[in-house]
Amino acid sequence: MLAATSSDVLSPPALYSAEDLCRAVRAASADAWRAGSRGLDRVLHHDADRALLEVQASVPWNSLLRFSGTQGLSGTVGESVAENRLGPDGRPMVAHVHALTLATADGQLRRASREHSPELFRLAVGGFGAFGPFYSVTLDLASWERSAASSCAPARFELPPTDAAGTPHVVELLLPPGRSDALAVRARDLVAERRCALVSMEARRVQPEDVTFLRWARREWASLRIEYHSRPTLGASVAAAQLSRRMLDLAVEAGGAFLPSLLPIASRAQAEACYPMLAQFIAEKRRLDPAERITPPWYRSVFRAWHAAPCRVRFAKA
Repeated sequence: MLAATSSDVLSPPALYSAEDLCRAVRAASADAWRAGSRGLDRVLHHDADRALLEVQASVPWNSLLRFSGTQGLSGTVGESVAENRLGPDGRPMVAHVHALTLATADGQLRRASREHSPELFRLAVGGFGAFGPFYSVTLDLASWERSAASSCAPARFELPPTDAAGTPHVVELLLPPGRSDALAVRARDLVAERRCALVSMEARRVQPEDVTFLRWARREWASLRIEYHSRPTLGASVAAAQLSRRMLDLAVEAGGAFLPSLLPIASRAQAEACYPMLAQFIAEKRRLDPAERITPPWYRSVFRAWHAAPCRVRFAKA
């Protein structure tokens, strides 16, 4: 099993090739799911006629300006596709992915697209690395350029100045259009009640997609991203965790949802309400990787949360 080891803390050896990546998976090395951070950072092929660009998974977006002529996202291409993050025009990243290659649990390099191995493609994009670390991603440059041309900046809520020191927390909620203003007021009040510092709130339009398995953009949403900071104490950390989970409740009560990146902190009831396909997602993971050779941090956290017994927290009266 690719479980947490000392290599979770120390820098892993750099992986420079597809064979390096497959070898790490066959050895059940924790370096495999961390490979995106080092080594695999080259442009592999540019097909100008078809407007396709194949890059290794850890290529940073800001290095692709010479091909697309448009600003990308933060982080790497592989991270964006693994999480199916929001693109510039409000469409998730899957809209701009032509194909990908990944090292699956049997230590083989496989290519997946909408036409070739479509089920693996659906599971891997937005699967947070659970079905294998990415070696490369082939981008549809024409789609990406159209997305950039249609991009619009997030709508930012005006907030009073605050001290941004402390432990940061980010919650991104998905709400029916027209509900973000009212929920922003509720969230602001909750943050104040918990004595946290509200740093930023911004809203963006989300357009739907129907490709990925763990599909969060099932309909048009208004995305509300909330960042707040808590004091670096144990009590404040517990209060912040409760605050984040309460915000997820607010989204569900409003007919909305939340990003799958927040599933590790969600209750099982919240996960079932927003991601009814999660049980089948875990079943597919167990079917394709019965020995659980590949268990990236997100999957480990979600699996533990899914199978954890409910826990009631009680505080002693002062």
